[in-house]
Amino acid sequence: MSSHLQFLQPEGFAPARGYANGARTEGPLIHVGGQIGWNAQQEFETDDFAEQFAQTLDNVIAVVESGGGKVGDIASMTVYVTDLDAYRASAKALGAIWRERLGKHYPAMALLGVAGLVEPRAKVEIQAVAVLAKSNEEHA
Repeated sequence: MSSHLQFLQPEGFAPARGYANGARTEGPLIHVGGQIGWNAQQEFETDDFAEQFAQTLDNVIAVVESGGGKVGDIASMTVYVTDLDAYRASAKALGAIWRERLGKHYPAMALLGVAGLVEPRAKVEIQAVAVLAKSNEEHA
């Protein structure tokens, strides 16, 4: 665990699985605007829920990296999905997608089911905050 990002586990809380309860941070921040499951040219390549989730994570990671950050710097995420049943049905695939991109890094997270997103084909949107180590500040 990096010194600029400490995940919080309150005493007496059951262990969080797939997320952290909170994060204490120190360093420059990257605020990632809501990313969706389209490619860099803003074109959807699929309507499959899991594949859009994968592309959305890739987009979040690309923004973090463009600011000099790494996957391990992501402190929090808010995930919006238009179909909670599809999310639940895709749990195994989503776990593999997550591990491939973020390994065992689980930021503080919330997941919400929403009626829709601005882009009608979007099934997933993720907003995130990453915290860079102070030594990364000159890269931003």
